Amino acid sequence: MEGFDMSEEGVRSAVVLGGGMAGLLAARVLADTHRRVVVVDRDVIGDSTTARKGVPQGRHVHGLLARGQQILEEHFPGFTEEAVAAGIPTADLGELRWFFNGRRLSPAPTGLTCVSATRPLLESRVRARVAALENVSFLEGHDIVGLTVGEDGHTVTGVRVHGAAGGERSVGAELVVDTTGRGSRTPAWLEEMGYQRPREERIGVDLTYTTRLFRLPDESVLRGDMSINPVSSPSHRRGAFLSRIEDGLIVVSLTGVLGESAPTELEGFLAWTRTLAVPDIHDVIKDAEPVCDGTTFRFPTSVRRRYDELTRFPKGLVVMGDAVCSFNPVYGQGMTVSALESLVLREHVAGGPVDPRAYFRDLTGVIEVPWQMSAGSDLGYPEVEGERTAEWERSGRYMADLHTAATVDGTLTATFMRVAGLVDPPTALMDPEVMRRVEEGVRRVGAAVA
Repeated sequence: MEGFDMSEEGVRSAVVLGGGMAGLLAARVLADTHRRVVVVDRDVIGDSTTARKGVPQGRHVHGLLARGQQILEEHFPGFTEEAVAAGIPTADLGELRWFFNGRRLSPAPTGLTCVSATRPLLESRVRARVAALENVSFLEGHDIVGLTVGEDGHTVTGVRVHGAAGGERSVGAELVVDTTGRGSRTPAWLEEMGYQRPREERIGVDLTYTTRLFRLPDESVLRGDMSINPVSSPSHRRGAFLSRIEDGLIVVSLTGVLGESAPTELEGFLAWTRTLAVPDIHDVIKDAEPVCDGTTFRFPTSVRRRYDELTRFPKGLVVMGDAVCSFNPVYGQGMTVSALESLVLREHVAGGPVDPRAYFRDLTGVIEVPWQMSAGSDLGYPEVEGERTAEWERSGRYMADLHTAATVDGTLTATFMRVAGLVDPPTALMDPEVMRRVEEGVRRVGAAVA
């Protein structure tokens, strides 16, 4: 393929399928060990900062968890400082206006930075840093047709693509990284090559996001807060996220679960905000100027593909990002898990040719905790299908107590946010001092209500 010939002897080369956040992070780490890296995407992205077809959730509120921000800073030194200089709002994760079960958590500093930008803008800044790497190039506007396979039938040697101008071409590589998201065709490709498809774990939540942008006549209505988040729960099924973003705008995403969906038209959108557990978001946007029409995104099911369970896997191919595990977006885990996975990929490519099975085993260590956190919360809705063990019931009761206690104890808010931000392990919530504070906090709330 002209301009992308990767067949020269001795050149270590890689192809990344998909130019979203996971693909960009994969390209970043591959650039350290490969002479040439090509990122292939069906969209023509360039330096665009608008939502694109390939990322249908891109118009809605996105969360880059604290650990994700830390990894972006590691991959791209100065990234956060540059974001602030460009006018992207940031704040301490524990000092946002969080509501669980209709009650506000007591704010407290965590030392963790929350970067508040639209997904397209955040992705564009990452793309610019990746594009600046001399050994990374982008092949946009090309559909991915399939893989190329060596004579042994068990080694992936590249990818076949089809451009808008017509004609099929091949891009050779020693490693292909599939980051094409939920629609990944790797399971089908494996089957075509005589391998087994991965088993899938599914949690059906039938989530919808309905989003509108606003401009406030007076930002004092936010009372200095960057974000207001009445989180949905089994007791309060309608939720929302409001965030200050770039260009002096605010974005509001209303969430509905199990078939509920907020209207996109302005009157219905505002009426929905009056049904939330708290009036805060309605009070902020009731007199705000709508900037664009509303848009809706539906997320029916969280899906985890268990590549780690396969006993056979072809050489020269690995999978990353939503193509491995697609999380309920309400928990904001997707981009951060992709960032964590990039560290696993970095470790495996540093030692030479990647052993896919070893890679997937290590990837499980990254995915397991956020999957259990999100799946465990989703199972709190009785209609959601899944196994509810005695341990799950105990954990659910404890988390409910922790959220209750955190309404009067900011230390618990900070501890919870560090775990939710994927910085500290869940075991931090079971520290004896934390458990003591939970018990004391529940007593204080009960005494105040009595």
